[in-house]
Amino acid sequence: MRIPPPRVLTVAGSDSGGGAGIQADLKTMLALGTHGMSVLTAVTAQNSLGVQGAWELPAEAVRAQFRSVVDDIGVQAVKTGMLASAPLVETVAGLLEGVDAPVVVDPVGVSKHGDALLAASALEAVRTRLLPAATIATPNLDEVAWLTGVQVRAEDDLRRAAEAVLAHGPRWALIKGGHLEGDAVDLLTDGDEEHWLRAPRHDNRHTHGTGCTLASAIAAGLAKGRTVPEAVTAAKEYVTGAIAAGFALGGGIGPVDHGWNLGPAGA
Repeated sequence: MRIPPPRVLTVAGSDSGGGAGIQADLKTMLALGTHGMSVLTAVTAQNSLGVQGAWELPAEAVRAQFRSVVDDIGVQAVKTGMLASAPLVETVAGLLEGVDAPVVVDPVGVSKHGDALLAASALEAVRTRLLPAATIATPNLDEVAWLTGVQVRAEDDLRRAAEAVLAHGPRWALIKGGHLEGDAVDLLTDGDEEHWLRAPRHDNRHTHGTGCTLASAIAAGLAKGRTVPEAVTAAKEYVTGAIAAGFALGGGIGPVDHGWNLGPAGA
């Protein structure tokens, strides 16, 4: 009998266009040789042009999905994404307290198009309940400013941003500098160790789902038993390839290619 692959659980919202959210998470987990499972927190009407609507699920539905998966199948890593509201943040944070597995928190606040995916009233719950549960938090620069007030305008500001995020309790912080000029540079640190990750910036506007994809790739690596620096380094390589292979879809910003490492489509 075949040994099952490492099990990874995503707790996030649905992207009906398939480029981000639960859909991106599950594609990434499959591409990286893990078994992806899901707890749906919200449903969005979303395409390449933006988010046309969003509806969060009741807390009891989120709780039931989580218990159903964890109590029977078990998990070796958990990734959180869009949590929509303060009650859902509180619910998920409480559920994570009982999980003996690494947790990747992607503190999703807005979509690629600038649409709000988390209520402003949830900010304090993210700071005080969710971030302390994280093995690693993966904010982009807009999310750093939202969470901490720190504005990152240059690479030299990344260390200060990481310190501010770590003050809220995650064991590691990955500050994603993708919005800066020049190479795509990220800083991973636990306050003592520092790892600077650089990749060439690809001239491709089709980058929808980048953050979800990176966080899910990190979770997949952790589920395989990699250390945080090992998992992040491998995830950075994977997402850089996915960005380079991103493709046009619809009339706006297309997705990254989650299956770029599996060979040409249809081969």
